[in-house]
Formats: sequence, structure tokens, C-alpha cells
Amino acid sequence: KLVFAQMNVEENLSRTFEPPAEPGRHVYSRDEVYELFPRLKERRQHLGSQLSGGERQMLGIGRALMMGPKALMLDEPSIGLAPKLVEQVLQTLRTLAHAGLSILLVEQNVRAAMAVVDRLVLIERGRMVLEGPAQAVGNDPRIAEAYLGGGAG
Repeated sequence: KLVFAQMNVEENLSRTFEPPAEPGRHVYSRDEVYELFPRLKERRQHLGSQLSGGERQMLGIGRALMMGPKALMLDEPSIGLAPKLVEQVLQTLRTLAHAGLSILLVEQNVRAAMAVVDRLVLIERGRMVLEGPAQAVGNDPRIAEAYLGGGAG
């Protein structure tokens, strides 16, 4: 979520390290970031300090994408966000994953994570308790009860 508070959105995106060209690496342009996160384009003249938590999350992801990552690691991207923004951020992550970007997502909101991931690893007290395809894990009645608050459907 690294955002420069005293720079506007446009400046934050302009100050991103540009990696050398490498086959198979997609370095996102500012326009592509704005396409993924239209709200950032609307707020491009606002300072980082004036952005909501969700907007800062989007900007942080956008900055990372402009460095051409092979993988994106996110720690609790939904924390503190309004439900509408959680859905937007997670849908964008799903879009990126479908485009071939590897994503490692650490998320306590299991239901939100299941909407994004192909595989799910449940860790409890530092130990892996279950691992498998997200849909299969989500359909396990024990998991539905313990992590999703009831039946899996």
C-alpha cells in the first residue's frame, strides 16, 4: 500500500520504477492502471493523503503493476475497505490472475478470498489445516461452518 502522501495520484504513478524490458513480462502503463481502476483516473489530481483506504489500495496495486511483476503478493487487501471497494479490488485481482499474473493472497476474509483464488490454503495457528481447489474447500461442510459461518451454498 505504499503511497506517497504528498504527491497526487498521477505523480505517484509517474514515480514508479520502470524495469528493463524482459520477454514475458507485462509492464502496465498508467492508462492500463486507470482502465483497471477507473476511480484512480477520477482522483488523479488528489494527493495520496486525500485518498480513501480503498483508493490507496488500488494505487498501491497500480504502482506494483507498473513495475512488471511476475507475481503479486497481497496481505489483507480487503482490510478496512467498504464492501463495494472490496469487491472491486478482488475482481481486479481475479482479472489479473486470468491474464496470467501469479497472485499470492493472504486474507482473513475467507469468503472474499474464495471469489478470487483457484487454490486455497487454510492456515490456523501457523499450521496448514487444509489445501486444495477453492471450490472443493468451500464445499466442505466443516470449512463452511468454521470459516464461512454456515452452509456452503
